[in-house]
Amino acid sequence: MSLKKASIIITLILLIDQVSKIYIKTHFQLGETIKVLSWFEIAFVENNGMAWGAKLSDFFTSISDKSAKLILTLFRIVAVTGIGFWLVDVTKKQKPKILIFAIAIIFAGALGNIIDSVFYGLMFGDSTFEVATFLPEKGGYTEVFHGNVVDMLHFPIWSGVLPEGLPFVGGKYFSFFDPVFNVADMAISTGIGILIVFNKRAFK
Repeated sequence: MSLKKASIIITLILLIDQVSKIYIKTHFQLGETIKVLSWFEIAFVENNGMAWGAKLSDFFTSISDKSAKLILTLFRIVAVTGIGFWLVDVTKKQKPKILIFAIAIIFAGALGNIIDSVFYGLMFGDSTFEVATFLPEKGGYTEVFHGNVVDMLHFPIWSGVLPEGLPFVGGKYFSFFDPVFNVADMAISTGIGILIVFNKRAFK
């Protein structure tokens, strides 16, 4: 696979990711949910941390939330730069297509979430109790590098009390699938999944 084809894949994923996020941001209030199917909802949430909302300040209490957010955003930028160099390298060396494809969609997903973190705080007004405005006259809801990642895809496939006979968890309430995510997260997870499942084909 050429770098040109990989770039087309990245562009398509970024376009779908950003269009969906901008639409949600400019049409939904924070916390608003619309049920599409019994097992699928559009649920607008914002994530100012890592996966599942975890923040560096949760682990290092000496760091403020603001500093933790800045460190996380800068780390993401460094990481996506490294992935970008890796992508260029594997295309030049004509590595297996499955490896190039996986790296390309991981790169696209990581870059999609970085755009939120870096620019959304400046581009949009606050979404709390109101629909955010795009490029508000009074400025965005926060400063550069401190924006929140927009999530909206929720799949509450099943919830209920587990059978008493199950060890450790029997009789407890359980729900699947709780996390809310976005197209960029899907791209990253899919790319990593491809590298794990097709490891031997990707890394000959």
